[in-house]
Amino acid sequence: MLAEINTFLNDLIWGSLLIYLLPILGIFFTVSSRFVQFRYFFKMFHILRETVHDKDGHISSFQALMLSVAGRVGGGNIAGVAVAITLGGAGAVFWMWVIGLVGMATSFFECSLAQLYKEKDELDSCVYRGGPAYYATKALGQRWLGVVISILLMITFGFAFNATQSFIISTSFEASFNLPTWISGVILTLVFGITIFGGVKRIARMSEVIVPIMAVSYLLIASVVIVLNFSEIPALITRIITEAFSPSSAIGGGIGAVILQGAKRGMFSNEAGLGSAPNVAAVAYVGHPVQQGIVQSFSVFIDTIILCSCTAFIILLSGAYVPGAQGVQGVLLTQTALIEHIGPLGGYFVTFALFLFGFSSMIYNYYLAENSLNFFSKGNATSFNVFRIICIALIIWGSMQDLGSIFSFADLSMGLLAIINMVVIALLYKPVLKLIRGYERQLKEGIVPVLRYNDYSEFKIDKAIWKEIVDNINDKKS
Repeated sequence: MLAEINTFLNDLIWGSLLIYLLPILGIFFTVSSRFVQFRYFFKMFHILRETVHDKDGHISSFQALMLSVAGRVGGGNIAGVAVAITLGGAGAVFWMWVIGLVGMATSFFECSLAQLYKEKDELDSCVYRGGPAYYATKALGQRWLGVVISILLMITFGFAFNATQSFIISTSFEASFNLPTWISGVILTLVFGITIFGGVKRIARMSEVIVPIMAVSYLLIASVVIVLNFSEIPALITRIITEAFSPSSAIGGGIGAVILQGAKRGMFSNEAGLGSAPNVAAVAYVGHPVQQGIVQSFSVFIDTIILCSCTAFIILLSGAYVPGAQGVQGVLLTQTALIEHIGPLGGYFVTFALFLFGFSSMIYNYYLAENSLNFFSKGNATSFNVFRIICIALIIWGSMQDLGSIFSFADLSMGLLAIINMVVIALLYKPVLKLIRGYERQLKEGIVPVLRYNDYSEFKIDKAIWKEIVDNINDKKS
């Protein structure tokens, strides 16, 4: 009975509400900001080159980007894309691209808000906290809404998704190397525990190392596949675009199924608007909220346009995918395709990639949960340590369980979180538009933009934080 209710609610939230709400609001944010994700696309590289030096060692914009990419990039980039192609054909990739490009604007808005309304950590003055719970509470004056958001984040990411990631990684190693799940579970738990007990700074440093290795290695293997099949690329691009509007007869459901699969996998993969990434965006030490909004919109591009496309090309350039066939799908389809391209090494590579993608997602998920706990328990070191022990225990437990029902419940709680977050962002779009105008005005003046915090008094921001940041930046200039 409970499983049936869970399935019904999941279908209602993801299939009837979010499938329309996320792209519609994404288009609204894109148009109202005058296509900010495209206008400032190349500005991102300049922002990451700028290093804001401060004596206390805050988390940099680059570290926040890597932590965000760690969360967005996961099993969805390997297995999710394969599912989208299996159920929606090559045309689903086109709609995945579209939802990614639109989602860049949504991510810009939510992450700019997270920066604007951030606050200091009670235990470490060099760490900031923020996200949907914080901007819903401060900007809307609705603490109860912040409590609901925090609970949903803790349940979804801290408990359910991390236990499930542990199961996926452990079973992958068992399938590839015949390694018992409890052994890989213990190893995973040790590395995870060492990371999270170091706090958010160690989590950021770990992401700074893992994510570039993860992304570059996957790009390299995809590049090898593309080079080996270079002559087929123009025809493949044409096929993707053509089948986006005129799908193969082997695809059940027609164009509706193609759009649905591409949009769903794009949303699941890049998480734009789901309320997770803003928690990470808030930690970055930047002079103006728009800077982190730009950087975080780029993380959506990395996830969907670059890494999801890598998987799509690997599959579609192989003979492993047969339109309408249901035998091989998910991770197995990606593995089979890569083995066809480069031999048995391809299967082992997919397992290795799943480990890196999965582990990086785990530390990101933990940070989201810790940030949510901070909303309830500011400055209480004991509660944080107890919470870490519970999260560690769930990792080793999850490695030995079949967690399909838990994952389904997490989808439900994440769907509720996304609806709340998207409504809150829509209500708060005006402060973001004011941030954009202020940022652009300073660029035209020929100065490096910093938040002129006195101009935002009506939005109930923490002026003390921004005064400290701006004064530090100005001191470095002089």
